[in-house]
Amino acid sequence: MSELIAQINEAAAYLKSQFSEQPKVGIILGTGLGGLVGEIDIEKSIDYKDIPHFPVSTVEGHSGRMIIGRIGGVPVLAMQGRFHFYEGYKMEQVTFPARVMKVAGINTLFVSNASGGLNPTFKVGTIMVITDHINMFGTNPLIGKNLDEFGPRFPDMSEVYSKRLIKRAFEIGQKNGIELASGVYVGTTGPTFETPSEYKMFRILGGDAVGMSTVPEVIVAHHAGMEIFGISIITDSGVPGEIVEVSHEEVQKVAGAAEPLMTKVIKELVESL
Repeated sequence: MSELIAQINEAAAYLKSQFSEQPKVGIILGTGLGGLVGEIDIEKSIDYKDIPHFPVSTVEGHSGRMIIGRIGGVPVLAMQGRFHFYEGYKMEQVTFPARVMKVAGINTLFVSNASGGLNPTFKVGTIMVITDHINMFGTNPLIGKNLDEFGPRFPDMSEVYSKRLIKRAFEIGQKNGIELASGVYVGTTGPTFETPSEYKMFRILGGDAVGMSTVPEVIVAHHAGMEIFGISIITDSGVPGEIVEVSHEEVQKVAGAAEPLMTKVIKELVESL
């Protein structure tokens, strides 16, 4: 654990040395959702391989760059591409960037992802604001010795996703004529897409969307006291009667089509801070 803390501090110190101004918001962009970078007035773009101890993204649709810049005048630090448990990384590696952001002085985290729809009222392309999650990874990134520097041994999980930011997102959506849904995100290991029976089970459990990311980073960020906003683009349907064969390429395509609307919501939400 002392080695992990040292690595987090070293990575954070490197990023802080690159800041001309302290970022207010950290952003983790999911599959096919890197286009938000186009809305950033970029000051610096850093390859993950150049950041001490950072993993390297191996998934198509995840560019693997850390972006330092501004959105609407607000300084931000954005990850264009994340790390997944299914890539073979340990949980401490998957969640490493969230802890680095915290040590680098960031207290607000935005996360986005592409996910499969479980709620029968959702359509492909629906934008869902995450109100809660269900951890189906079979593990937890906080297992092991607690990092007291970040948070308590037993963090409360009754309000993980910021009600303040959720309310503001829906106000932004209404103002711009962007229809937003809300719901519970189910996080799984992947890399397989779900079977029809798994989709059915996750819906019975209370899920509205399912994907292979987000939950580990969010748990660690919440443990560290960060305010969190999460958003998903529904890229395929897991509703009985609507399930079709799906590929990673199709997920990227659908995410890319819906991305401009999600980008507008995130951009204005950041600006409102």
